Amino acid sequence: MEQIQQIRTELISELAVSENPASVLKSPKIKDLYKLIPTLGAEEKVSFGAKVNDLRNEIQALVEAKLAEAENAAVEAIDVTAPFAENGERSALMSAENGSVHPLQKELERVVEIYTRMGFEAVESRQIDDDFNMFGALNFPENHPARDGYDTFRTEEGFIPPAHTSTMQNRVLRHGREQLEREGQIAHVSYGRVFRNEDLDATHEHTFYQCEGVFVSKDANLGQMLGTLHAFFEEYYGEKLKIRTQPGYFPFTEPSLEFLIEKPASIGGKPGEWLEMLGCGMIHPNVLRSAGIDPTEYRGFAWGGGIERLVMLKYGIDDIRYFESGRLDFLRSF
Repeated sequence: MEQIQQIRTELISELAVSENPASVLKSPKIKDLYKLIPTLGAEEKVSFGAKVNDLRNEIQALVEAKLAEAENAAVEAIDVTAPFAENGERSALMSAENGSVHPLQKELERVVEIYTRMGFEAVESRQIDDDFNMFGALNFPENHPARDGYDTFRTEEGFIPPAHTSTMQNRVLRHGREQLEREGQIAHVSYGRVFRNEDLDATHEHTFYQCEGVFVSKDANLGQMLGTLHAFFEEYYGEKLKIRTQPGYFPFTEPSLEFLIEKPASIGGKPGEWLEMLGCGMIHPNVLRSAGIDPTEYRGFAWGGGIERLVMLKYGIDDIRYFESGRLDFLRSF
């Protein structure tokens, strides 16, 4: 054991001055220690062999640390927070002086602000969810063709990046039951990023944002829903608008409607030019039951639509892909 300690001291000293640290691992001194093992008794072999192994592992760790130190010393220190090379010219494409909020985030905050002023509570949706909240709680039967319209991705564990913010509806309704009994209503909007398995073009993206609203009370009706949406769109676009609806189909509402506005005159709209903005309708009784709310006592309405569609119309943007492209000329325009 004294011999092991002596060799350990010698190897550490050699490593301290060696220009080739890896060569210390090949030292014959360690090999000589291993050669001694067969000459020892049975009990000594075990303890002596373990000590030699410990020595070799220790020297190997010291060698690796020495090599890493040498590698780090060869790397020139840089300031990773610098917006440009200290000795180079400033790039016209990078600026750390003037940051800005992404147009989608800016407009999403505006949308949420309008709804909260109208009395709705706002909650951000999840970016990963399960089959129950994506389909089951929203009245999509298993293997029903309606699921195909929300074709999305799945993880190996079966989780789903949500295809709509409606995945929050069951949670909002469940958590709002006490409020419903106490105050007589549930009024919530959910907002966030959603994902679809889409072929990309000027009007389709695989990643975008939605805002979903739900309202439940004993006397909720379509007239209240249309009045709420009419007021929202006039506030968002800052002008008087005409609205209309047409039949639609969503498993989680009955009846289901598509909500349209007349194209705003401020962006060149003419009378009779209608734009579909979102889907809406009265919450299906099965959705209320799934959240523990008695549909014979309470009724509700819900709606949901894309944020990009609002923003494209407001600013005359002709390609939805610009939002996720990172194009600086596009972002600078905001």
